[in-house]
Amino acid sequence: MITFRVLGPLVATSPRGPVDLKGPRHRAVLARLLIARGRVVPVSRLVADLWEDPPDGAVGAVQTFVAALRKALEPDRPPRTPARLLVTAAPGYALRAEAVDAWQFEAAVTATGPPRDVLAGIDEALGLWRGPAYAEFAAEPWARGEATRLDELRLLALERRATALLDSDRAAEAVPDLEALVADHPWREGAWRLLALARYRVGRQGDALETLRRAREVLASDLGLDPGPDLRRLEEDILAQAPSLAGPRPAFADQLIGRADELARITAAAADVRARQRVGLVLISGEAGAGKTALASACVSRLGWTTAWGGNPDEEGLLAAWPWTQILDALPGPSPEPDTSGDPTVARFHWHRAVAAHLAGYAPLLLVLDDLHWAGEETLALLASLVAEPHAVLVIGTYRTTDVPGRLADFLGRVARSEPVRVYLGGLPLGDTAGLVRAMTGQDVDAATAEVIHRRSGGNPFFVRELSRLFAAGGDLAAVPAGVRDVVRYRVATLPETVQTVLRHAAVAGLDVDADVLPGDLDALEFAAARGFLVELGPGRFRFAHALVRDTLYEDLSRSRRARLHAHIAETLERSRPHDVEALAHHFLQAEAPVAARYARAAAEQAERRFAPHHAARLWRAALDHVGDEPRERLAVIMGLVRALALTGELAEARRHRAEALRLAETVADPALTAEVIAAFDVPAVWTENDDPALAERIVEVTERTLAAVPPDAAAVRSRLLSTIAMELRNTGGTRAREAAREAESIARGLDDPAVLAFALNARFMQSFDRAGRARERVAIGAELVDLAARHKLVTFEVLGHLILVQANAALADFVVADRHAAAADRLGEDYEIPLVSVLTDWYRAMRSTVAGQSAEAAYRAAAARLAGSGMSGMSGILGLALLCDRVQRGLPPRQEDFGGNEPWCRPLVLLSGGDAVPPAPRDLLFEVRTCLHAIAAIALDDRPAMTRLYAELEPAADELAGAGSGLLTLGPVAHYLGDLATALGRPAESASHYRKAEEVATRAVRRSGPAP
Repeated sequence: MITFRVLGPLVATSPRGPVDLKGPRHRAVLARLLIARGRVVPVSRLVADLWEDPPDGAVGAVQTFVAALRKALEPDRPPRTPARLLVTAAPGYALRAEAVDAWQFEAAVTATGPPRDVLAGIDEALGLWRGPAYAEFAAEPWARGEATRLDELRLLALERRATALLDSDRAAEAVPDLEALVADHPWREGAWRLLALARYRVGRQGDALETLRRAREVLASDLGLDPGPDLRRLEEDILAQAPSLAGPRPAFADQLIGRADELARITAAAADVRARQRVGLVLISGEAGAGKTALASACVSRLGWTTAWGGNPDEEGLLAAWPWTQILDALPGPSPEPDTSGDPTVARFHWHRAVAAHLAGYAPLLLVLDDLHWAGEETLALLASLVAEPHAVLVIGTYRTTDVPGRLADFLGRVARSEPVRVYLGGLPLGDTAGLVRAMTGQDVDAATAEVIHRRSGGNPFFVRELSRLFAAGGDLAAVPAGVRDVVRYRVATLPETVQTVLRHAAVAGLDVDADVLPGDLDALEFAAARGFLVELGPGRFRFAHALVRDTLYEDLSRSRRARLHAHIAETLERSRPHDVEALAHHFLQAEAPVAARYARAAAEQAERRFAPHHAARLWRAALDHVGDEPRERLAVIMGLVRALALTGELAEARRHRAEALRLAETVADPALTAEVIAAFDVPAVWTENDDPALAERIVEVTERTLAAVPPDAAAVRSRLLSTIAMELRNTGGTRAREAAREAESIARGLDDPAVLAFALNARFMQSFDRAGRARERVAIGAELVDLAARHKLVTFEVLGHLILVQANAALADFVVADRHAAAADRLGEDYEIPLVSVLTDWYRAMRSTVAGQSAEAAYRAAAARLAGSGMSGMSGILGLALLCDRVQRGLPPRQEDFGGNEPWCRPLVLLSGGDAVPPAPRDLLFEVRTCLHAIAAIALDDRPAMTRLYAELEPAADELAGAGSGLLTLGPVAHYLGDLATALGRPAESASHYRKAEEVATRAVRRSGPAP
């Protein structure tokens, strides 16, 4: 047999030794036929490839070259017998070669198997190279493509060799070759990824990150590109020290002994629920396909309780809290219906309570909430409200540990205090893997096959099941690339084309599929179900057997094809289920269809009616992205988004969109419409410094113009507009703001509209800082707000009233009362998920440490970390101010901090020098504390005019704690600083009186503090 070698100069060898291939054109003919890989090359093609300008007799010359090659390749062939190797086949010639080093190399590079076998095969294949492929013909156009392909294959072999070394726990050996590879071929992202991973696995995490930085620089400077998703994901995983980056470990390292122990733990939790008559929570976690749902199903069978099951779709356009709808529908009897009238926040709270009471009627009851990693805020909120209820209900929740979004992380933190039973599922051991294969295939498997499946699956039950089906179908386990995605692709490719088409449509439809939205007949769906891709849930209703199957099918579709299929499903739904606005919005949005905005708006309004503000906000945003330029239509969407954002605590974004709505409303030139837009943002406010002064000024300007155009008999509108002026001007409004607040309140008290009055009382509070010492007046405002809001279920204003009472009673050193209102505000904030409440009460509790004489720095820094994401930019520098006050009270020297807008009053204490003149403090929640800081500096610098003015300004607050009226910080009794000022001004009698008052206030603060909350 003749062996041809083209990975270098062209060589042919026979059992006798090297074959004489004659001259250059003879060799070129042979090389051209080898590149054809057994296919016929026409004589005309050979002539064109051998000569740029073929001479006369070129065809005869080719025939001569072929005859000479035949004699060299088959020297023992008898005369006038047909050639067996270089054969004549019309309209030219073909080479029937059997042994070519390039073909051997390609087979070795694409082979799969255990890492050690792959490594051995690639090492042997790389040894075949003696130089550039088809080296002597590299400049010829007919050879260039094949030579380039083989060279690319050689680079792939080097990367596969490195992968095999990594999979064999020999990362250190891979590093030198990979360094050479990226040096010679710096645009190969796969090589950079392998080099970084190899360095990470040998304990060089810093070098691994440096490798990725170099890759980023090379790609940016040479190509103007950012790294691809694989490099970006690897960098994130290295920074997170993701377990998935760890090298191979012994087979027993990550295995569990079946699921018996886990099932026993959950059974014990169920017994505890029955004994204690309290809701119990079991959280089953693990990677995708770990068997979480299967374990939950086993618990259902084991317990025999009444059971209801709710699955969380992956944003498939279903109703908010859809799993709870499934659960309530599954239980016999009528389900509780939410009351859509009145305050949505209150109605949502009562609906949660009604659901809890309804479920108690089925005790002992088992609820399963599957795939919590896809659960929306409303699903998690209702689940959190059930925990620790006095009912014999066991809730099992499952989620992927590899996909924990922020909302789920927050939920897990909230329920941690109820001490749920946590069950983590790792991979199955080898013995259980073999048992699962037997169950899937109905046949015993030998130890070697079980080992291959176990190694490839890592014991993941889903991977095991998929590989088992492949094994049963006669597939070669060693020939399948690693990973479930490749297994799914392999299995899909074996299906009839009609079934593949239906599955692709089904993947776009979602995890749960209704037959009436798919093309084709029922046969294709039933065929897919029989092959294990789908599970039939009921007549015409199917579900993918595993989300990973659906994900693979969906992600393999191009974006254009996805959009087309989403559009087809949406149009089908529009005809068959026109009221299913959630699903219609989802599919039309994915299709980028013109009607997407209309359905997104309808779905958002439905979410609002179901008390799902987070879901509503997402839909309003989507609607805004797709709505047209018609002002009224766009304005309706923006106002909807503003409403939802206000409820979810995203105040900064709400204000930005509010500004956009104002600009748009003015283009319509309709004062009534503009007034409606302004009044839509009647969100309670407790902080007296504006988060965005420029925007506030713009809002006041528009509001004043609108107010002038509103008729006098539109009393409620006028009150809201006046309140808006007072609220937006805050601590900069002076006389106009105070007058607006008074007029707004006066109008509101003549109306029978509690919401208008509540907003007016908020405005009055905002303008109650024109002089020091008005804490008792604010106590009255807070008390009226709490009473009014509680009677009329205005929850957000009830929270505001409690927070005002926290501030005002703290200023009066009555911490027993302030603690009570802080606790009430916390309860409302938790029940109705108002996120900013606990941010402010955390600050209050940090201040309480200061009052108790303890260092509050750690508590203040923890509170500041939460404040950073609140959108309350008007509180910039509050941490630095709080720390300064804490140090001054404890007799420690001041130090430089980030004081933000408080810099003019804090800096003189730090520097103890005159510097720039200290400006008058704004009339707001921090007036007293800033003025006391100014007093300290003025005394140190003997600035008598300043001391005289500051004494007069502070004297009305002699019975208060400086700064405590903010609910955030304190500098101690105001009277203490009045005493210091009086001493410095030479007024000994007044000084003594103030020091006695300071001692009285300090004693009252301690006496009325009680234990820290």
